Amino acid sequence: MSGKSKVFMVDMRAAAHRGIPRKLSALFEAAGLGEVFKPRDLVALKTHFGERGSSSFVPGFYLRRIVDRIKEKGGRPFLTDAGTLYVGSRSDAYEHLLTAEAHGFTQATVGAPIIIADGLVGHDFVEVEIEGKHLKKAKIASAAVHADSLIAVSHFTGHELSGFGAAIKNVGMGLGSRGGKQQMHSDVKPLVDEGKCSGCGKCLRWCPSGAITLREGKARIDEKSCWGCGECTVMCVEGAIGVRWAGDPAVAQEKIAEYALAVLRDKRGKSGFINFLVSMSPACDCWDFSDAPFAPDIGILASTDIVAIDQASVDLVNGEGEDRIRRLYPNVSWEPQLAHAEALGLGSRSYELIRL
Repeated sequence: MSGKSKVFMVDMRAAAHRGIPRKLSALFEAAGLGEVFKPRDLVALKTHFGERGSSSFVPGFYLRRIVDRIKEKGGRPFLTDAGTLYVGSRSDAYEHLLTAEAHGFTQATVGAPIIIADGLVGHDFVEVEIEGKHLKKAKIASAAVHADSLIAVSHFTGHELSGFGAAIKNVGMGLGSRGGKQQMHSDVKPLVDEGKCSGCGKCLRWCPSGAITLREGKARIDEKSCWGCGECTVMCVEGAIGVRWAGDPAVAQEKIAEYALAVLRDKRGKSGFINFLVSMSPACDCWDFSDAPFAPDIGILASTDIVAIDQASVDLVNGEGEDRIRRLYPNVSWEPQLAHAEALGLGSRSYELIRL
């Protein structure tokens, strides 16, 4: 097993004196996450507070357990996320904090401050230089850059852009500023099927660029104004808006991996990752709903290798002989984000899974 990254796992079985929060603490210790920060370090605990209406995000009481472990070892944790590109309940810090509170995330409940990483309206970022295939600079939310260490707590879900979302997407897409998110989404262009469009107008309310209008009772998208964020594709209740790739569909995923590289550039040996493979909804927690899980609950994983933990998560979700993720989005391959992240030196797809 030498040369393989270690990924630690607990399942969701529980017993007296062996509940999931206690197992989570054991996982934190076994994976060495208490060693990625020093006493007095500011530790960014990257999570997702869920869009209003969603219900499958990682709940606050799990975050509280992680916060307590960090504080016991002298770290100074804060929960964080950055604003969204689309117009929703987390597009600026004011609404984001109200949404977090509505979903049970407050300093009183999680034991740590909540800081929106890119500031009040998404303009607080640091331009980080990288040597990527597509990008040479990335706009990273400033709190993520200035933190001493980072631990990403990710909820594994399906995703219409990347097949699945887990640690790489949570770090790369999640901690890009609003301008950075636009940069990552720029290869996606939506297309309206007028035969399915009912003219309900819901897509108009979610479009951040104002590119969608209603004409003759049908949605129309102005390609010149469209940022390519793709948010309208899932918010369309009629399934009338699909993704039309402006280029190679792998490019968007590779850009996400390059943004993860920018976030972690100065945090080698100072970062850790926890993936929750529970309540795995077909679409990410950015939507204002959570559909029935597409796979049964599997467990919680932890590692200091962002690539290995995502590869292990995919392998566990898909199991033997069935690609559950590809079945969700047949036209999207989920592999480019993993392959490119490995090529960038972020980690290894080769891993040893250690069950606790």
